[in-house]
Amino acid sequence: MSSYECINLTIDGDVATIQFNRPEKKNCMSPTLHNNVRNALVEVEKARVKVLVITGIKDAFCAGMDLEQCFFEPFDDPQRMAAINDDVFTWFQHLKKFPAVTIAKVNGWCFGGGMELAGICDIAIVADESTWGLSEVNFGIFPGGGTSWAYAHNIPARKKALYYALTGDTFTGKQAEEIGYATKSVPLEQLDAETDRVVKMLTRLGRTVLRKTKEVYEKVKWMDFEAAVDYEMAKLWELSRETNDDWIRTALASFKRREFKPGTQSYTLTKDV
Repeated sequence: MSSYECINLTIDGDVATIQFNRPEKKNCMSPTLHNNVRNALVEVEKARVKVLVITGIKDAFCAGMDLEQCFFEPFDDPQRMAAINDDVFTWFQHLKKFPAVTIAKVNGWCFGGGMELAGICDIAIVADESTWGLSEVNFGIFPGGGTSWAYAHNIPARKKALYYALTGDTFTGKQAEEIGYATKSVPLEQLDAETDRVVKMLTRLGRTVLRKTKEVYEKVKWMDFEAAVDYEMAKLWELSRETNDDWIRTALASFKRREFKPGTQSYTLTKDV
C-alpha cells in the first residue's frame, strides 16, 4: 500500500478508507491532493474492496478547492492549469463510476467541491454538526466543475437547491439529510459507529451484486419503463452468469429450508466474485 503526501490511505480486507489530510486548510483540495486521490483510487480498485469510505481529518471533511493553488497561482500557466484539471476530473469521474460502494463520511466543514464529492458518493453519512455551503457566489462565480450537477441531483426541491447556490447560505448536516443531500445525519460522537454499522451491512453482501445494483440504478434512472425492464432483466441474467446462479443455488435454496429471512437477513455467499 502506497503512502501519500496529502491523504491517508488504508485498505483492510473489503474496506478502503481515504482520509484527506490537510488540516491547516480544512482539507481543501490542492493539486497534490488531487494527484494523490487519482492514484489512490487506482490502487483501491485493484484491491477489489467492497466499500470505499472517504472522510477528512480533524474538524473538516473538505472545504472545497484550494483557491490559491488550483486557480490563482496557475492561472497564467495554461499547461499547469490543464494538468491540474486532468487530475481533478479524472478522479471525480473515476469515483462516480467506482465499482465499490462509496461512502462520504462527512465529519465537519463541507463546502463547494467538498459538496460535489459528497454528492458523487453513493451514500453520505454525516455529522449533525457539520457545516455545508456553496460559497462560489461569494467570489463571483457559480458552482462549476460538476458541483452544479451534484447539488442539482442531490437537492430535489428546485427552490431549495437554487436558494443555497444563489445566496451562499450555509446549512447543517441535519438539514442536509432533510433536503436529501445526506443519507443519514447523526451526532458527531456517533459518526464512526454509524459508518461502521453501514459498512458491515455492505461487506456481508457480494461484490458483484453491489456493483451491478449501482450500475442498474444509474442507467434506468434515465430510461422509460419499457426499456428499463429489458435492461434490468438482461443485467439480472448477467449477474446470474457471473456468480454461477448463486442467488438460486444458494440463496433461494437456503430460503426454502427456512435458514434465513430475506426481508431482514442475507444468505451466506458461496461465490463472492
